[in-house]
Amino acid sequence: MLFKKPKTKLFCIGLNKTGTTTLKTVLKSFDYSLGNQITAELLLEAWNARDFKPIIKYSKTAEAFQDIPFSLPGTYQALDENFKNAKFILTERDSAEQWYKSLTKFHSKLWADGERIPTIEDLKKADYRAPGYTYRANRYIYNTPENDPYNKALMLKFYNEHNQAVKAYFKSRPEKLLTINVSNASDYAKLCLFLNKPVSATDFPWKNKTADA
Repeated sequence: MLFKKPKTKLFCIGLNKTGTTTLKTVLKSFDYSLGNQITAELLLEAWNARDFKPIIKYSKTAEAFQDIPFSLPGTYQALDENFKNAKFILTERDSAEQWYKSLTKFHSKLWADGERIPTIEDLKKADYRAPGYTYRANRYIYNTPENDPYNKALMLKFYNEHNQAVKAYFKSRPEKLLTINVSNASDYAKLCLFLNKPVSATDFPWKNKTADA
């Protein structure tokens, strides 16, 4: 009987709305088993308490993981310490401004009828994952004022500081981290090289561009 050799553990640590859906599509095409996103997102409370044990335990259930809680500050350090051979992918947008516009547009469609940036009241009423989940996620992650949950200056700062911190953390170990922008066609080949896969296309598939944009 032949046994499938497990792939190197892979963690996608770019913030939500940085092309993670596109990256997920590529990893599936490379035959990676991906963690269940609903189960992962419900680990938000553990992340907020900086209790990484449940996240580490969950990370043993598949080969690749993305989005919350893997996209949140602090998680990648715990993962790096517990999975010595793991690799990490940081997805970025062209700018923090582009990321902010993408995130607020997406959340507006979900929770504010697509007409405006959601308010705290919108987030409290949102029906997602669990009662109050959307509100708590906003409060835990961005550290914005209660009356301005998508404060632009603070969220741009959050985006920039997360990306800078990831790059600084892995600076002496470049073989562990790949930084890509899925809107750059040339980054597809970089991803293939990083994962020891043949370059089978000239660009990312963008099968769910609306969700990533």
